[in-house]
Amino acid sequence: MSEATADGPLAARDGDRAAAPSLKRVMGPWLLLLFIVGDILGTGIYALTGQVAKQVGGAVWLPFLVAFAVALLTAFSYLELVTKYPRAAGAALYTHKAFGIHFVTFIVAFAVMCSGITSASTAARAFAANLSTAFGLGLSGTVWITAISLLFMAGIAAINLRGVGESVKANVVLTMVELSGLLIIIFIGLWAIGAGQGDVSRAVEFPSGEAGIFWPVIAATTLAFFAMVGFEDSVNMAEECTHPIRDFPRVLLAGLAITGLIYVLVAVSAVTLVPVAELGEGETPLLKVVEAGAPGFPLWIFGFITMFAVANSALINMLMASRLVYGMSREHVLPPLLGKVHRGRRTPYVAIGFTTLLAFALITFVGEVPALGGTTALLLLCVFAVVNVAVLVLRKDKVGHRHFRTPTVLPILGALTCAFLAGPWTGRDPVQYRVAGVLIAIGVALWGVTFLVNRAAGVSATPPVTPKTEAAGP
Repeated sequence: MSEATADGPLAARDGDRAAAPSLKRVMGPWLLLLFIVGDILGTGIYALTGQVAKQVGGAVWLPFLVAFAVALLTAFSYLELVTKYPRAAGAALYTHKAFGIHFVTFIVAFAVMCSGITSASTAARAFAANLSTAFGLGLSGTVWITAISLLFMAGIAAINLRGVGESVKANVVLTMVELSGLLIIIFIGLWAIGAGQGDVSRAVEFPSGEAGIFWPVIAATTLAFFAMVGFEDSVNMAEECTHPIRDFPRVLLAGLAITGLIYVLVAVSAVTLVPVAELGEGETPLLKVVEAGAPGFPLWIFGFITMFAVANSALINMLMASRLVYGMSREHVLPPLLGKVHRGRRTPYVAIGFTTLLAFALITFVGEVPALGGTTALLLLCVFAVVNVAVLVLRKDKVGHRHFRTPTVLPILGALTCAFLAGPWTGRDPVQYRVAGVLIAIGVALWGVTFLVNRAAGVSATPPVTPKTEAAGP
């Protein structure tokens, strides 16, 4: 099947790319590496370390290591696709090129959008918990945490409405701030261990009981995987990289290796200094590590770093989600109302309002960080499974340049492991399936209404392939 036949309207638009302005190629390998590291670091490790420890005991580092391995398998598939199609696109485009079914492309795109909203809601809860604990506000009750989270999300919406330009230089600064918090934890852990504090042996204490080791580690991995997502965003920067085909393989793999090592060291430091039972209580596990390992360290400084890191994650995800909704509306896949742009600010204010209301509902009715973070991981595991299949399907599509080719066994293993971790047999909380199902059902309902309106008006919908980078870019 030719590309024109498979891609329909998309292929027609591709023919006009030469006449349209292209993105500026400004990202060399070092800036790309900082982008990848900064995108992966964030809410997951700051908020979920304790919850992972609660499930797996002292070997809290192991689920992060398994999550790294699963992410690495899918990263190889993304590497083949981004070097084969070095364009500002993502999972939705790869899905459409592979299968050519608009509805399947829509589901993937909407799942990516929903993952952004659940991730931002997770960040809002983490922000509220760290604000209360680090600054001694004593607002630890569920009602107060929810209220602060809602105010935080309203502030994110206000910034989003005003218009935010995330430049590459700003990303470098944000990455260094996020990284500094985790390096503080590692340094405190190493210093305390050298001084004879803590209990290093806890790091090799595995869960005991009838379930054995395997299933508790798998259950914990479904949460830890949330900390490893973000690398998939980098493929959307392909058109802004100076040498994407040359740089992406080594830089993406290096970025994953760096973050994976940091996460393992943070996990070992945390469980060495704080008993597992205490680490699993509340939503501020790393603040407890600072308190235990460096009592004289100003807690508010680390709290500020944590809040800065999760706030950045929330803003980027809500920018992505609102722009993706806007893009799908402009492609006649969602109602036209969601595509309206503010005349003064030039921002998609209806899409921003829609995604913010969904986040409000998640914060209010779902609430807990593990449920929100787990739902994000669930949605992206499903998307990754599709991408791993797509790379095999697209092997028949030949391009006119050399590109990275992953060994065939890796996408097969990637699809199987992602599908396995998304299944109910892992011990995943059923509420995550309900939340994900409700979100996707809302999207399908909107798609159905739009389909009927389009048919009545004689309008043809095109696949929703709005790239995520348009949300985070200038």
